[in-house]
Order: sequence, then structure tokens, then C-alpha cells
Amino acid sequence: MSENVEEKPREEKEKGKTEKRKKEEKGIFSLYKIENNQVVRLRPTCERCGPGYFMADHGDRYTCGRCGFTRYKQIPEDTK
Repeated sequence: MSENVEEKPREEKEKGKTEKRKKEEKGIFSLYKIENNQVVRLRPTCERCGPGYFMADHGDRYTCGRCGFTRYKQIPEDTK
């Protein structure tokens, strides 16, 4: 009943040899752009909180993370 079965040793994963993905730059680089020696804001600021509080882009709307204010984007008349 008992057969001589050779067990294969498990291959151990080499630690520290995984490839790292390049991360997207976050922070101030995603909020501002320089055009013609002027700084341009890429996202709108919150109407309630004032300047300094940018709104998050959610595809069809902008939302403030501080107060929760939501402003919907206008859909062009051509796509209806």
C-alpha cells in the first residue's frame, strides 16, 4: 500500500527580488501646471471652503473632501 513517492521540494520565493512599479507622481505636480511663465490650477477650488481647497475629480462631478460640496460637470449638448 505504501509506495515510495518522492516529494519534490517546494521552490522558495526569493525575497527582495520583485520588480517595483513606477508610481505616478502625486501632490503638487497634479494640481498645478506652468504655461507661459504663469501658474495654472488644474482643478477647481471649493466654493464654500475658499482658495487652497481643491475639489476631487470623479468623472462626472467634482467633490470637496473637506466639506462634501459636490458640483456636477456640464454635459455638452452634442452627446445627448
